[in-house]
Amino acid sequence: MTIHTKVALVTGAGQGIGRGIALRLARDGADLALVDINVEKLQVVAAEIRDLGRRVTIYVADVSKRDEIYAAVEHAAGELGTLDIMVNNAGIAQVQALLDVTPAEVERILKVNIEGVLWGIQAAAKKFKALKKKGKIINAASIAGHDAFALLGVYCATKFAVRALTQAAAKELASDGITVNAYCPGVVGTDMWVEIDKRMAEITGVPVGETYKKYVDGIALGRAETPDDVAGLVSYLAGPDSDYMTGQAPMIDGGLVYR
Repeated sequence: MTIHTKVALVTGAGQGIGRGIALRLARDGADLALVDINVEKLQVVAAEIRDLGRRVTIYVADVSKRDEIYAAVEHAAGELGTLDIMVNNAGIAQVQALLDVTPAEVERILKVNIEGVLWGIQAAAKKFKALKKKGKIINAASIAGHDAFALLGVYCATKFAVRALTQAAAKELASDGITVNAYCPGVVGTDMWVEIDKRMAEITGVPVGETYKKYVDGIALGRAETPDDVAGLVSYLAGPDSDYMTGQAPMIDGGLVYR
């Protein structure tokens, strides 16, 4: 229970990896502020956290909008008394050939995946400083931030950018005792990968399920990743055992991309 009584805010907490992270942090003793654009999904996860005996509050926000992220941080600290951990998990995927991607598609994914992380870093760091406490900022990157994949070019660019933001923020905030790290999942069996597989089938003509199977078959440990697999690493990054770690973006993918 190394994060017992700590307060963590998780964006994109309504489903998938975000839900898994929120539940793991709650099981490890943290109180949670859950942020997402879907209030119904937030309410379901909040009920699960209450069943674990932890305090929880929810806030509906679009991470691409700076003011909404700042408001979410203020809400979390106000409702739960403080803020110790910020998990900038929310993100979207995009499957499109680089020659066909449109300005609107680029704008949307950059605003969510890059600006959403930037505003989360800003808001959390300013709150940590105001509270005069050390804090932990943890960002969602991807194996696609270490190795680019065909038809995922713009998505990969956003995840490379998250690694850059993580490194720069770690250097800027170290003197305040704030650590900034990222986590890089691989092929996780969530709704995002269902959509990726579907779009890959539409573009390439392969049967639905074939792209997912191809990538899973390449995983050394022989199975697709689960949100719980990712959440274990995030829990480590949120806890005191990672206090001497900052600016890093470790992969947790079962053995698919190696660095």
